[in-house]
Amino acid sequence: MQKLFVFLAGVAALGQNAPDHPSVTAQGKTFTPRSILARNMGAPEDQTTAFPPHKIVGNVYYVGTRTLSSFLIVTPQGNILMDSTYERNVRTIQKSIEQLGFKFSDTKILLGNHAHGDHMEGDALVKELTGAQVVAMVEDVPALKEMKPGGKEHRVDRTIRDGDTVTLGGSVLTAHLTAGHTRGATTWSMPATESGKTYEVVFYSSLRSPAVLTPPVVDEFNHSFAVVRTLPCDVPLGDHPSEYGMAEKYARIKPGSPNPFIDPSGCRLEADLQEAMFKAILAEQQKAEQQH
Repeated sequence: MQKLFVFLAGVAALGQNAPDHPSVTAQGKTFTPRSILARNMGAPEDQTTAFPPHKIVGNVYYVGTRTLSSFLIVTPQGNILMDSTYERNVRTIQKSIEQLGFKFSDTKILLGNHAHGDHMEGDALVKELTGAQVVAMVEDVPALKEMKPGGKEHRVDRTIRDGDTVTLGGSVLTAHLTAGHTRGATTWSMPATESGKTYEVVFYSSLRSPAVLTPPVVDEFNHSFAVVRTLPCDVPLGDHPSEYGMAEKYARIKPGSPNPFIDPSGCRLEADLQEAMFKAILAEQQKAEQQH
């Protein structure tokens, strides 16, 4: 019961709510919209407590909290930060970057997965502290402009479109518009090299369906599910660590053992879950409409 109250407090703080129906089974577990949101967000302290910063693969590192992802891509010409999360987490992310031996001030480019506060609210503060160039998918710019923590303007220095690339120090990230969760939700992909081998890293944006699906959003999701299934992938990541089993994989890191984050078989698991839930929500909604 205490965990339920903690979860509901976290949901209330987000201004979000999720119903406890419909339910779908994926990977041997039963999920509802509410349980998926709880899995993603955890308790308020999970959203703000640093997870041990660590190398994922090649020049890609994790610098986020227990339940809100933030990734650092290190290059010889400065670094790329993906997802500032909440503004209150920016200093936590800075500390994680420094614990890895890098300088927060070397952040040259700031990317995001989608225009929700738990992923991009801290953009203005990161820019203020580092001077980083803020890059965003054009469809998400209106929502970002409304995101003003403490009255700060949410500046966007470069707008991108589906298929555009962001390049720094030899690292090239490609933006894939995977709308539905937001209008400009962006899945990023990039090659990373480790031990002489090149792996395709995919930073998936959320594919979580809203409680009410309009025809344009249905079209967006159908397009997005098709897109993510075409992306070459060896290392699946996500805007919430639970989407790619971060904690379980981190626990398996051992010298001399295979890198647990290299997981091609896990690349479609989250999409499978979210598409099943999307279809279940849509079917439930259509049935209700027919009854009225």
